[in-house]
Amino acid sequence: MIIKRLLCLSMIFLCLQGIVFCQQITIEQTAQAIDFKSEEKVLLSYRTAMTEVPEGVSPAFKKSGFIHPLNSPSGQELTRIQPPDHYHHYGIWGPWTRTLVEGRGVDFWNLGDGQGRVDFDHLISQKEHTEYAEIIARQNHIDLLAPKGAQVAIEEDLAIRVWNKENDRYMVDYNTSISTPLKSVVVLDAYRYGGGIGFRATAKWGTDNSYIITSEGNDRKTADGSFAKWVMVFGESDDPSGQSGILFLSHSSNRAHPEPLRVWPEEDYDGIGNVFVEFCPIRHEAWEILPNKKNVLKYRMVVFDGKMTVQEAEEYWKQFAEL
Repeated sequence: MIIKRLLCLSMIFLCLQGIVFCQQITIEQTAQAIDFKSEEKVLLSYRTAMTEVPEGVSPAFKKSGFIHPLNSPSGQELTRIQPPDHYHHYGIWGPWTRTLVEGRGVDFWNLGDGQGRVDFDHLISQKEHTEYAEIIARQNHIDLLAPKGAQVAIEEDLAIRVWNKENDRYMVDYNTSISTPLKSVVVLDAYRYGGGIGFRATAKWGTDNSYIITSEGNDRKTADGSFAKWVMVFGESDDPSGQSGILFLSHSSNRAHPEPLRVWPEEDYDGIGNVFVEFCPIRHEAWEILPNKKNVLKYRMVVFDGKMTVQEAEEYWKQFAEL
C-alpha cells in the first residue's frame, strides 16, 4: 500500500514537472504591447499602442497592430520599423494596398497618403497552453476617405500563436481572417504589395550578408513575382553560430497557393538594410471580399539561429500543410 502511494506521488510529481517544463511561453500585457516570453525573455511583441514617429516625421505614420520586435531564440532582433526609406514599414504586418471601397480607391498600406490605415482595435482572446500561447486581436482597416467620415472597411481577426521554443528554433502561427461589415463588395486589386504577410528585416541585413531561398529554388535575384510554398530569409547575426533567420510557410489552403512573392531587388538602397519579403496573394489577381463572408489566410514562421537546410524547410511545410 505504501509502495503504491509512493508510486502515485512520483507520477504526480513527474507530471507536474512536465507541465512546468511545457509551459515555456507566457503572455504579458504592457501599456505598449502584448509580449510573448520564454524564460522571461521576449520572443516577439504585438504592438497594441500607437507607436510614435521620429521627430519631424508626419504623425500620419503612427501605427499600432504589428509585430516588432521578433527575436531569434538567442535574442537577435530580426525585424525593423519606420526605416527612413519607408516610414510605413512595421516589422511583420499585412495591410492591403490598391483597394476599392464603395467605388473609391483606398490605400491602407502607404500611411503618408492619408487614405487609409490599419490599427489594433481590441483583444478578442488570449490563452496560455502547455505547448503554446495565443492571442486573437481585432484589427480594423479604416477608410479615411468615406463621405460621412472615417469608417471600418475591413475587419480583421489576427491570431498569433507562439509554440514552445526548442533549442535554437521556435514556431509562430499567423492566421488572419478578413471580412467587410459594409453592404457592398470590397475589391483588393491586383498589385505587387498588399495583405498576406510582409516582413521588413533588421537594418543589419543587406545584399552582402543575407540570403533568400524559396521552395521552387529561386534566390533573391529571381524570387520576385514567383510563386512559392515557402521562403527562407536568413543572414549574419551575433548568435554564436553567426547566422539567424525566418522560414515563412504559406498554407496549402491559402488563396493563390503557392503564393506570389514580393522580394526587393538586391541593388535597392545601395544594398544596405534592404531586405523586404512578402507573401502577396493579390499580386497577380484581384480578390473580391463579399459582405459578411470571412476569408482566411494561414501562415507559419519558423524562427531560428544557425543553419536550416532546404530539406528541413520542406519538411516543416509538409507538416504545416497537413494541419
